[in-house]
Amino acid sequence: MKIWMRKIAVAFVAFITLGLYVPSFDVDAHVGKEEKTYDSSKANIVAEQVTTYDVEEEDVAATLMEKAIAQTSVKFGPKIENQLEKEFQEVILPKMEDTLTSIFTEVGEDRLPFYEITENPAKGYGERIFNVYDVKDKKIIAKFHVRRDFKPQEGYWFNFHYHLGKDQFETHYELGNIYWDKNMPPKWMAQ
Repeated sequence: MKIWMRKIAVAFVAFITLGLYVPSFDVDAHVGKEEKTYDSSKANIVAEQVTTYDVEEEDVAATLMEKAIAQTSVKFGPKIENQLEKEFQEVILPKMEDTLTSIFTEVGEDRLPFYEITENPAKGYGERIFNVYDVKDKKIIAKFHVRRDFKPQEGYWFNFHYHLGKDQFETHYELGNIYWDKNMPPKWMAQ
């Protein structure tokens, strides 16, 4: 009898996940700083809906900033985001916003509409959160990463940093570190 129950449960899950059940979602949703739950569909909608052409510089910069925050949320996944969210918002996010603002200011309003935040952060153990990409020149301007560091006697830390294209991505610019735990953290984007 237990085998039949397992088979029914597996069939039911397969039935639901094969697209016969489509959950509803708000197309105008956006992933903000105050949102506590992870929803990759909303993050992807924000990333896909944003177009930066023919808009004022402040709007373009704000849109790019929202996309960067959304990609960071996607990178963490719910398991990591639930534990890091508060410290990330207090320590790392302001520095990330300052860095992005300086990159956007340096480029100027005539080039800024051609800048994008890339999607698809690295899964598993990869470092990439997002890149700032110049669509017109087809080149990466900056790479934002998070690395896992293990310090004996302390445990695991997340090291947030970025690299700039103007020095061929060689210099490691620190944004900050957040302590995880003595136990190994789950992979990026883990559910």
